[in-house]
Amino acid sequence: MTITLNVNGAERRIDAEPATPLLYALRNDLGLNGAKYGCGLGQCGACTVQLDGKAVFSCLLPVVAIQGRRITTVEGLGTIDKPGVLQQAFEIEQAAQCGYCIAGMIMRAQALLDRNPSPTETEIRVHMQPNLCRCGTHMRILRAVRRAADMMSGKLASLESGQ
Repeated sequence: MTITLNVNGAERRIDAEPATPLLYALRNDLGLNGAKYGCGLGQCGACTVQLDGKAVFSCLLPVVAIQGRRITTVEGLGTIDKPGVLQQAFEIEQAAQCGYCIAGMIMRAQALLDRNPSPTETEIRVHMQPNLCRCGTHMRILRAVRRAADMMSGKLASLESGQ
């Protein structure tokens, strides 16, 4: 079956079974490898992407159920040459150890900051709770989300402005 997905602002057509998880379509059909397969049960967050601006587990979503909705992956936030603000903050804070969970963490954090550009520490912790980091860099991840919020508000400079 041909399915049309709106991924990172572009309409993309794939041939897939209707029950194919979005994660598989992103990785196998579209070559977007940021979202990772972790548990396959929606319990770890490695596969987190945004669907219409909300953080979701892509391993649980069948592609047929999301046609016409807006999907954003970590690849849609920036590039190696021009990283997005959250990507910059995660780099500055050295929030990644093995890196497996980081794309999902960034996507969950982006959903929070899009909705609430000045979250409290408690709001950040509660919002990020569904995503797990087995390496234990949660404190650096929380600092990176706070740094990104501060960079977006102008309290801290971004890499592009000379920091």
